[in-house]
Amino acid sequence: MQLFLKKHLLKLKHTFRISREAHDTQDTLVVGLSLDGKTGYGEATSNPYYKITVESMMAEIQSIQSELETFEFSTPEIFHAFLISKSLSNFAICALDLAAHDLYGKLLEKPLYKIWNTTTDYYPITNYTIGLAPIDEMVAKMKETPWPIYKIKLGTEDDVAIVRELRKHTDAVFRIDANCAWSAAKTIQNATVLKDLGVEFLEQPLKANDWEGMERVMHQSVLPVIADESCIVESDVEKCGLHYSGINIKLTKCGGLTPALRMIKKAKEMGLKVMVGCMTESTVGISAIAQLLPQLDYVDMDGAMLLKGDIATGVVIYADGKINFPTLGGSGISLNL
Repeated sequence: MQLFLKKHLLKLKHTFRISREAHDTQDTLVVGLSLDGKTGYGEATSNPYYKITVESMMAEIQSIQSELETFEFSTPEIFHAFLISKSLSNFAICALDLAAHDLYGKLLEKPLYKIWNTTTDYYPITNYTIGLAPIDEMVAKMKETPWPIYKIKLGTEDDVAIVRELRKHTDAVFRIDANCAWSAAKTIQNATVLKDLGVEFLEQPLKANDWEGMERVMHQSVLPVIADESCIVESDVEKCGLHYSGINIKLTKCGGLTPALRMIKKAKEMGLKVMVGCMTESTVGISAIAQLLPQLDYVDMDGAMLLKGDIATGVVIYADGKINFPTLGGSGISLNL
């Protein structure tokens, strides 16, 4: 296989703010793997919370470049096992794994969802994320992008008041993501009010390791709670089953589509709801997520919608949330640059 790596600086339409950080741009790494005249593309973003930079991912991948280029590629699963043996970060593995899946589907000339024997007759609609900001800015963002489901980023002393005000301006479903900023007591208290305000579920309200607090929440919250920071890799799924109503899988955190497929299967066996979420990433990463849609209960794949300009074409998300799946094999990705 031939390998190429390229760093991109993605510019956002608006400042994106959550409880612990804010940014106007996003660094991302695009990986290309070429074989027999076909090229598959993958992506992984930098992430200060996990101490991941594009430069660190590039260094990891370049350290095994000769092995990658002489690897006898057959299936993404075998390739992923090879990557695991090299002790790369999950972010670097994700970029390579997504590229391998896109390449595999292009070689077979079939979209991944068809290779996995699923159909796009039904799939969940993505939410659209409203980052933390002054109320007038949050309202303006909703009016700029009318959407049937919003994910609202919270983590302030006035979170309920924020939701009350936003509710005055839309009948859309709300999902709340506090990004680890609440306590168990605050979560239980807020849930009662937020349910009456049309909130569907809460995402990761407590710190990732607060299992005792989450046990209280599970017994007392009137709203379902979905794990995000508490569910990073495959081994986390079983523990989350005792403390959450569902899990939010991030491809960059778990290491790509290969482990995500196993996490989905395990979660469903345990009776958990399954969501896949995105970073602020381009259509390269979003198109990979889209291939999983028929297997999901919820999805957060609005990353490319938050950008001023994209670097790729692939899946298209329309104003009503419906998806146009590309006919090109794999994840259906073509680079614009």
